[in-house]
Amino acid sequence: MDTTAAKNSAEKSRAEQNRAKHSRTPTRTSAAKAGDANAVTADATDAGMSASGFIDRETDQHAERPDFPSIADYAFLSDCETNCLIAPSGAVEWMCVPRPDSPSLFTSLLDRSAGSFRVGPFGTQVPAARRYLPGTLVLETTWQTPTGWLLVRDALAVGPWHHVDERSSTHRRAPTDSDASHVLVRTMTCVYGTVDLSVHCRPAFDYDRTPADLAYVGDGYNTVVATADGQPTLTLTSSIRMGLEGRIVTGSTRMREGEKEFVALAFSELPGPADVHEADVMIEQTADFWRQWLFQGAFPDHPWRAYLQSSALALKGLSYSPTGAVMAAATTSLPETPHGERNWDYRYTWIRDSTFALWGLYTLGFDREADDFFYFIHDVASGDPNHLQVMYGVGGERKLTESTLDHLSGYGDARPVRVGNGAFDQHQHDVWGALLDSVYLHTRSRDQMPEELWPIVVAQVECTAKRWREPDQGIWEMRGAPQHFTMSKIMCWVAMDRGARLAELHDSPDQARSWQAIADEIREDVLTNGVDDRGVLIQHYGTTNLDASLLLAPLVRFLPPDDKRIRATVLAIADELTHDGLVLRYRTESTDDGMSGVEGSFTICSFWLVSALAEIGEHARARALCEKLLAHASSLGLYAEELDPVSGRHLGNFPQAFTHLALINAVNHVIRVESDGGDFSFSPARRSH
Repeated sequence: MDTTAAKNSAEKSRAEQNRAKHSRTPTRTSAAKAGDANAVTADATDAGMSASGFIDRETDQHAERPDFPSIADYAFLSDCETNCLIAPSGAVEWMCVPRPDSPSLFTSLLDRSAGSFRVGPFGTQVPAARRYLPGTLVLETTWQTPTGWLLVRDALAVGPWHHVDERSSTHRRAPTDSDASHVLVRTMTCVYGTVDLSVHCRPAFDYDRTPADLAYVGDGYNTVVATADGQPTLTLTSSIRMGLEGRIVTGSTRMREGEKEFVALAFSELPGPADVHEADVMIEQTADFWRQWLFQGAFPDHPWRAYLQSSALALKGLSYSPTGAVMAAATTSLPETPHGERNWDYRYTWIRDSTFALWGLYTLGFDREADDFFYFIHDVASGDPNHLQVMYGVGGERKLTESTLDHLSGYGDARPVRVGNGAFDQHQHDVWGALLDSVYLHTRSRDQMPEELWPIVVAQVECTAKRWREPDQGIWEMRGAPQHFTMSKIMCWVAMDRGARLAELHDSPDQARSWQAIADEIREDVLTNGVDDRGVLIQHYGTTNLDASLLLAPLVRFLPPDDKRIRATVLAIADELTHDGLVLRYRTESTDDGMSGVEGSFTICSFWLVSALAEIGEHARARALCEKLLAHASSLGLYAEELDPVSGRHLGNFPQAFTHLALINAVNHVIRVESDGGDFSFSPARRSH
């Protein structure tokens, strides 16, 4: 963070200028004057709100704004140590180095006047096609211009393990044969005619608060470094001669059929490619890495196989390989409500994600990733087992202090832009159950429980037994008053139930009986206070509101799927807490979540409904909803956190790990119904020893 009075003053001045600039709808001309070479990309995701609280195409006054691409139109690249988002225009609009939760160096995702890095044809902003090379996170973009065709490939390079002479200072998990090369590689091939190629790179460190000083390296025009005090050194190399225009690196050339060029951005001491051939090799090595990794998975021979593979690749891309952590999403502050304040930083690891992550990874056969994530959870839990947090940094950091970046206008003018997450020190009682269910799944994947896990089990069970009667903020991290949330109580039951089962495996029968007795007490409390007159599980004690989190009740085996209260709850949510079939978390107008405005449907909740419907025997309904949700995937197979049920636009941070985890669970539920009649028990593809 900046500390000098001069810099604070400058930042305050810039924030005021930004507010004035964005108080009126920008035109293409004003966007260009602001230094945005990619102002015209795709329809904005900004949206007006209908009377029902959702985006209304007819009354949306901002639908024609060209400055922000739709969230779903971004491509996601990763080397499993950092990641970036690329707009359809070919501009890298979000990238943080050296870690995915570090301050960004390209930030135009959150302010069109902030930094970006575009490669593409001059005068053409909309590509003819985009795809990932099959089985990879290597992006291929095809451009048609009035004079020719251009093919661009982008990758965050992965190469051979490079910590040969000394151990890595960041890796805590066992080394593999591959490692991040810390280079963004971009190759361009003219496949027909001629194409005028344009390169435009404006890095700006620390969320666009610290400008980069640019300088040539050597006597030529092919290498430029970008530096600033206290910031990583960036090295831009290219086969194209580059020019320096103030804070911007530019380049242009006319390409003819068969010609190939490259540009690469290195962000560590590791070198980028020296020529086109080396750039091609780095792209191919990266493609091989992803394909070899995906080959390890166990995917069913089913039409939905591609969705499972896309989700697996997204989850791997959201992992941080040095520690095994899996981030909730790659971004911060993409709005859940257009122009609203529900904007959060999701570049951290949530404990509650662990159960679904382990279930999905073990089920698909990615045992190494599941084990690495479990070891990360083990690390953070063993550090202070009596004070388990809701979330941690990808390096295991505990303090994730939340602040706002008032100099940024926000995606679609949605403010504030937040970094850090104030929910890190909330009391959310579901974390004990999530952790112990993770330990249980890990143990079942290998039919044994390592002794070093037992102290963690005891600590979490004792915390649950001591505090389950207290109110909390709930699974949705409510910023209103604490309540006795029914799902939190159910997850406390999960903690005691899994603890009792683990005690039996540990040959501790007395503790198993004692803990099971408390689990029975919690269940009785929920069934007495958490069920309404219709036999439906309610959001929290003392209300009749519904809550989509209760779709997890059958999935965590709180009650059997054929219990009338489970069936009543699932059908009530399906019929009463949906909009056009898509599930809302809760009704914002009747829930004190401490925020204003409405939100879209939560895609994870809709996938939970698929799984729950399959569990209670509503197989046709489960399949129909699953087909509908899969049709909402982005063109590259990715999902944000939410879908607006009217427009179908993606809302919230992107791509969203929890959504892809729920997709894996839901698709597997439907496939199992079709293949074996519905055996929904945990079934790892491989058994570890």
